[in-house]
Amino acid sequence: MNIRHIIAIGGGGFGRNPKHNKIEKYILGQTGKENPNILFLPTASAEDKSYIVNFYTCFSSLNCEPNHVTLFERTPRLDGIINKADVIYVGGGNTKSMLAVWRGWKLDKLLYKAYNKGKILCGVSAGAICWFEQGITDSWVSNLNVMECLGFLPGMCCPHYQEEVDRRSNVHEFIKKGKSMPGYAIDGGAAVHFKEGKYSKSVQFYPDSHVYKVFLKDDQVVEKRMDMKIL
Repeated sequence: MNIRHIIAIGGGGFGRNPKHNKIEKYILGQTGKENPNILFLPTASAEDKSYIVNFYTCFSSLNCEPNHVTLFERTPRLDGIINKADVIYVGGGNTKSMLAVWRGWKLDKLLYKAYNKGKILCGVSAGAICWFEQGITDSWVSNLNVMECLGFLPGMCCPHYQEEVDRRSNVHEFIKKGKSMPGYAIDGGAAVHFKEGKYSKSVQFYPDSHVYKVFLKDDQVVEKRMDMKIL
């Protein structure tokens, strides 16, 4: 039986520094393969060219076969590319726009099939929150919002928790007012690993980065800091 994995990264990694590859090595290591195929979906960044270059710079130095897929240029058959991948990595950017494009190509359905086949789904920022029922997103320029996502995982996810000053206060307000489900708030440099749709562990790849389970108890918002596996 294939184990279903999702690894949600709060920020950082190859997009910021392609030479910093701790979380990337961790992700590849979950496949159990010597030379896994990893597929990058840079949709949320509108397929930013420098982001794609960083992806190849990072993963070409590791034991894997990197590839990416474009949806804004002439698009190949997606089912064959998804089926070939062992890891599917979703980049950061505009979550709302990304999901709209994915649904237009029925990529959301292909990703759900891939998940159930045991392919490792992962990503940073937009690529972290997309897997949950809800995400806290800055897709709108004016303010943070709660949006419905793919629902592969239960609850809410918020990335960049300690990096942006308004994240914590907004998450607390959303939960207190019932706009957001309880869920996970992830610092840049940290990630949450789920197996079979359930919490498995929290991973730290930058110093002093953490994961918090955030929920309402007796009308007060509680932050439970999770134990971290340090890479």
